[in-house]
Amino acid sequence: MNFWETMTGSDLTREYKAFEARAEELPADHREAWGQIKFHLSPYADFTGRNLMPILDGALGLLEETAAEGQRVHEVLGDDIKGFCAALAGGEGARSHLDRWRDQLNSNVAKKLGRLGG
Repeated sequence: MNFWETMTGSDLTREYKAFEARAEELPADHREAWGQIKFHLSPYADFTGRNLMPILDGALGLLEETAAEGQRVHEVLGDDIKGFCAALAGGEGARSHLDRWRDQLNSNVAKKLGRLGG
């Protein structure tokens, strides 16, 4: 990966398109689970989403393996795909971008109130 690809994100676009091409080969229930995994992992992305690429690759690999073995999605992921994604992202309580923004807003408000009160 060179500097230009890093700055423009073209490497991420290329990698994401490769993920989608792999996902198209999956059975319908596995493709549906792939869509849910992408949706539930998106809050854990950093600004570029680069941090999620290895996680998405691993999740897609798991779906590919289970499809090849003839297992159904619910046998592997269970009924709580959102919880599965939280575990992939770093466990329950993993900080999402909303948590970071909330902390930043609270910090800024506390600073402003401190200046007004002091």
